[in-house]
Amino acid sequence: MSREGRRWFADQDWVPLYLVSLLLVALLLAIAGVGQATEPDREHHPAPSPTANPRVSPPPQLSTPGETPSPSPDAAPATLPGGGSRIFTPGKVLVAYYGTAGTASLGVLGEGPTYAIVPRLRRAARAFALGGRTVQPVFELIVRVAHGGPTSSGNYSADIPAAKVRRYIDAAHRYGVLVVLDLQPGRADFLAVAKRWAWALKDPWVGLALDPEWRVGPGQRPAQVVGSVSAAEVNRVSAWLDELTVREHLPQKLFVLHQFRTSMIRSPQSIVRRSHLAMVQHVDGFGTPRQKLATYKAVARPAQFVMGFKLFYDEDRPMMRPATVLRIRPQVRFVSYQ
Repeated sequence: MSREGRRWFADQDWVPLYLVSLLLVALLLAIAGVGQATEPDREHHPAPSPTANPRVSPPPQLSTPGETPSPSPDAAPATLPGGGSRIFTPGKVLVAYYGTAGTASLGVLGEGPTYAIVPRLRRAARAFALGGRTVQPVFELIVRVAHGGPTSSGNYSADIPAAKVRRYIDAAHRYGVLVVLDLQPGRADFLAVAKRWAWALKDPWVGLALDPEWRVGPGQRPAQVVGSVSAAEVNRVSAWLDELTVREHLPQKLFVLHQFRTSMIRSPQSIVRRSHLAMVQHVDGFGTPRQKLATYKAVARPAQFVMGFKLFYDEDRPMMRPATVLRIRPQVRFVSYQ
């Protein structure tokens, strides 16, 4: 009913009170019906089992792509799963499933819906809870996927739908999981691609990963060459993410650099540390344990970074066991499965 209609009824002394009441009830029922009709369909999940980190912060209100809301000055400080604001507390190991939405071809994370993947991820993570260590599960979700052929952007890469990313972030808050948005930019600049995901990076549980293998130059195509990135480009991205973290009053964020060749990161000694980022060098080579360890020793820079290590379900022969990975030196504190 319009504002004028409500005012007209209120001014007529001869209108019975019960008629006004009936009309108001009908109006409320109509409004409720519209709300139900316009509410988006929700994905149905089995009730989650208790998480490994029971003290999980309530999910934040996410902005939609393109929105840049400012945090409320009266809001309580955001925390990480289980509380706190630092990613790598003493004795903590992060264990991730890597992949993208809707396909198993890029990694285990895409082999099923989140409610089916989370129990597998938790089992993988628990295997690293040795010697008094605590574990934190992680989704490493490829949100920008490199392509071997031209894409509409002309950069040989494309974003996955924002709605799918939002579903993973929502699931992460249900199950006490961190999220890392992984970028394969093709010919695009890492910073330009990262800014497209600013809306998601404003979530306190969401970090960022750069994969230089898929950062190629003009005239090059992903999968035909192993790409690379300069320290200057890495520094531009980390400075932007660090500033976003401070501006939005967020806890420390994961910032992951993938590498399996020394040539993939040019002038790595020039990469700047950022106090609001947990900076991880993640060594990705696959093969036999001897080959993987040789790659690790060739590229590892533990004085600059927390060290990461990838395990491949299909390509590693044999796949190294958690206890073996934990004995690697320099020490590994972020492990992902692909």
